[in-house]
Amino acid sequence: MDKDRIAGSAKDFAGKVEGAVGGVAGDARTQAEGRFREASGTAQNLYGQAKDAARDAKDAAIGYAKDSYEKSGDSFRDGTQAIAKGVQDNPLGSLLIAGGIGFALALLMTRQPRRPPSRWRY
Repeated sequence: MDKDRIAGSAKDFAGKVEGAVGGVAGDARTQAEGRFREASGTAQNLYGQAKDAARDAKDAAIGYAKDSYEKSGDSFRDGTQAIAKGVQDNPLGSLLIAGGIGFALALLMTRQPRRPPSRWRY
């Protein structure tokens, strides 16, 4: 619980008491000050609640990120093992796929450079 929530609740309660005392005594100024203190206490309490909610959301996001990071190593390891098993089961197909990828990369890297367009002469 945030200290703003505690202080806000205390101000809210004190403002209600002051407003009630001002109402019983017939003092409009004391009653108005009580209402003002009550409103400021409510605002401070809401501010504390917002801070608590933001802190909880941050903690949850950090927890999710840590879980994802811890599980990523397992996923990578499982994927690597699946690829290794696929290569062991079908070595010729894996060789053809690797050769195709190499051929495509070679075509992309040895492309003819573009020549600038010829200029018109008048």
